Amino acid sequence: MTPGARLQAAIELLAAIHEGQSPADRTAAAFFRARRYMGGQDRREVVDRAYAVLRRQSALDWWIARISPERPADRERARMIAALALVDGFSADRIAGSFDGGPYRPAPLSAGERQLAKALVGQTLDQADQPRPVRLEFPAWLEPALEEALGDDLDAEMAALMGAAATDLRANTLKASRDEAIAALAREGVDGRPTPLSPLGIRVDGRPPLAGLHCFKAGMIEVQDEGSQLVALLTDARPGQRVVDFCAGAGGKTLALAATMKNKGKLVAADVLEGRIARAATRLVRAGVHNVERRGLASERDPWVKRHLNNFDRVLIDAPCSGSGTWRRNPDAKWRLKPEDIAELAALQRRILDSAARLVKPGGRLVYATCSLLGRENQDQIEWFLAEHANFSILPMAEVWRDILAGDPPSPGPFLRLSPARHGTDGFFLAVLEKAKPAPQPEEAPQPEEVPGPEEAAP
Repeated sequence: MTPGARLQAAIELLAAIHEGQSPADRTAAAFFRARRYMGGQDRREVVDRAYAVLRRQSALDWWIARISPERPADRERARMIAALALVDGFSADRIAGSFDGGPYRPAPLSAGERQLAKALVGQTLDQADQPRPVRLEFPAWLEPALEEALGDDLDAEMAALMGAAATDLRANTLKASRDEAIAALAREGVDGRPTPLSPLGIRVDGRPPLAGLHCFKAGMIEVQDEGSQLVALLTDARPGQRVVDFCAGAGGKTLALAATMKNKGKLVAADVLEGRIARAATRLVRAGVHNVERRGLASERDPWVKRHLNNFDRVLIDAPCSGSGTWRRNPDAKWRLKPEDIAELAALQRRILDSAARLVKPGGRLVYATCSLLGRENQDQIEWFLAEHANFSILPMAEVWRDILAGDPPSPGPFLRLSPARHGTDGFFLAVLEKAKPAPQPEEAPQPEEVPGPEEAAP
């Protein structure tokens, strides 16, 4: 493809992302499935250019509104023009030359677009008079909640979320150790290094074509953020146990749990999105997993839950959430959020916690995780749950971490909190709760043997 054709494809991809309901990564996957003629390098360049716009969308829109107060006729073209000027440093003539109307290339600039390009050339993207949410690319209405959650770290964490996420892999211990997986990657030309926190994690540079690698097809590796790996490891699912991944989604944590269980015991992957559960079948086969039952649920209070009360050693809830810890991967997600979404998600999280807790056997563990940075979705939910369920208590994270991974956890306090700026992972919250065993009933004291009195004695 020519540079102009890639530019036009990036504009079309941006339109598809903003017009659709799916996250950017899923939209991009569908976009390229419909354009199989595009080569791997073309796809990477189109994604990189589209994501460059998504990552600085707020600042680009701020500049566009400053130059052209009226809404542009084609917002995606305007954003791309602004990005070429402010991010790539193109001259006005070079921008005009990129929009030349040739085959598969963008249509020529309109008069308003030419004016925009000329006004932006030589400017810098970041300006001192930009509001904080514009400069750091987050919705202004979320600022109080983010300040409450992050305090003095807000600027650093939002800046980290503006960048691209690392590519993290998990060594599938059903097929290979981490060292063996790193060696297999090296044989196929991919350099991998151990992640600092997860003993199974491998970090690789860039975005290598993993799906075509033999070690991937053989199930030796799975794509999984290091923080997500830690959530699965700290669930402490053991061989022979009965375990539920209650919000299993596409099955990433299910695969990790199956590996820690060594394929022994029973693992139920449950979700209300039955289609996603069904699509996990291919991943399970490739990973060599055979102790998983896939279970579609009508809702969080599906009758299946009632039929399995007090039946599982471990119940993992990777709860639906705002996804504010994953904005590096789907920068468009932040702009889809609305204030009412947070309230609805918080209510759903409470319903899921309340229902799934019934599955935990006495002495078992309930593990609650989100990929959110917001207190309302994290510690506030645990405080509510403990107030409603006196038979559960927090297991301190230092104790859980030491027992499973050794050493000290990377964050203080009773919970695990991971973030891009501090740990290089997605933002995650994790709480481990234990269900009390019934108090032992006191044994009845033996009754003294009755001794007959004199009048009852035999003559």
